[in-house]
Amino acid sequence: MLPTYQELMKPVLEAAKNQEVKLSYVTDLLAEQFNLSEDQRTELLPSGRQAAFTNRVGWAKTYLAKAGLLEATRRGHFVITDLGCEALDSGEEVNNHYLKRFDDFNTFTKPKNSDVEKVDDVNAANSDSTPDEVLRAAYKQINDALASDILSRTRKVTPAFFEQLLIELLLAMGYGGSDEGMAHTLGKSGDNGVDGVINQDPLGVDQIYLQAKRYADGNNVGAGEIRDFFGALNLKKAQKGIFITTSEFTSSATQTAKDLGMRIVLINGKELAKLMLRYNIGSRDEDVLHLKRIDEEFFEG
Repeated sequence: MLPTYQELMKPVLEAAKNQEVKLSYVTDLLAEQFNLSEDQRTELLPSGRQAAFTNRVGWAKTYLAKAGLLEATRRGHFVITDLGCEALDSGEEVNNHYLKRFDDFNTFTKPKNSDVEKVDDVNAANSDSTPDEVLRAAYKQINDALASDILSRTRKVTPAFFEQLLIELLLAMGYGGSDEGMAHTLGKSGDNGVDGVINQDPLGVDQIYLQAKRYADGNNVGAGEIRDFFGALNLKKAQKGIFITTSEFTSSATQTAKDLGMRIVLINGKELAKLMLRYNIGSRDEDVLHLKRIDEEFFEG
């Protein structure tokens, strides 16, 4: 039987205790430690697209990272943190119960204003949730984890990559149509405070200008930056602007955008991550589940 993701948490920590490690390396290492057969290593999820053991190692790593015991360094790599070292030194079992002592983990697993309470064990006999509620809660939890991860990765890309990413997102959303050359970045010099432009028509008569701020969490966009962008739009005689940041907008920035009219749309980090997931920018569909219900009208005849 495959170890559960909770049983894999401590081994994942131990694999990273001396150096930066790659997730694929840790997966192979733990497969050896648990003496998994080839069939166990390659056993697939119901989707048929990923090995179940690989998936469980990934979730163990995700939960440890959300609690602050691990930290992502670069693509597919991570290191242990001081909290992770303390967990190993404590000799305690590292599982969800242990991680609940960390506020960041609790915030991640039980977000505020959640309309469906997270279910730790979807097979729990004492669960008050119906099966379809459990399914939707699991779906939301997976997407929340993906959104958090994709935002974290987006904050670490280069400025040029970030600007091109946003152009691809807006094109995927339908702005600029499907013609090539309808959108492009403007570069660092001579852009007058604008990072990209999307032509809404082949002649570029109707244009949308883009401002992109790849900021760390807590480095929020203020009202001054909104006014600067508004000024840049005026210089270009533009009527539409989109301001996107990987952080947040201050309340004064949001109010300033409202006071200036409907010309500037603000998209914060959380909204950006959700849009990237929705339009498969930096992500891809792994599986599609159809939730069925009885067609009452069919049986009335």
